[in-house]
Amino acid sequence: MLHNGSNSGLTRSDQRPLTGRGKRLRIFVGEAQEWQGQPLYRALLEAAQRQGLAGATVLRGIEGFGPAHHLVSERLPDIADNLPLLIELVDSEERIERFLPVVQRMLGRGLITSAPVTIVFPPALQERPL
Repeated sequence: MLHNGSNSGLTRSDQRPLTGRGKRLRIFVGEAQEWQGQPLYRALLEAAQRQGLAGATVLRGIEGFGPAHHLVSERLPDIADNLPLLIELVDSEERIERFLPVVQRMLGRGLITSAPVTIVFPPALQERPL
């Protein structure tokens, strides 16, 4: 839930979740990647939180490969220490665009995608105070 910033087509308040048009940012990294001595995914989450983004989730893949076509899999214990991670953030287009240079500066290798989204919450969540 956002407590400040411009609306950019989104509904925000201290009592209601973010709804309306927004943007999704997906960042694909390896589990072993680091930024200044800490896991990159955690550093990205902390940076997003400092910038006041609405929310972020880290998903851990069980298998995957990147541009080098090296398969990593949790079924192969010797290379399971660098499984693929997906960091997904959703907020207004304005806030995602403002956060993108931070991601680009921190990301040594990986992939970034973005797409417009419609943010929808069930009516029960929209009606009750958080």
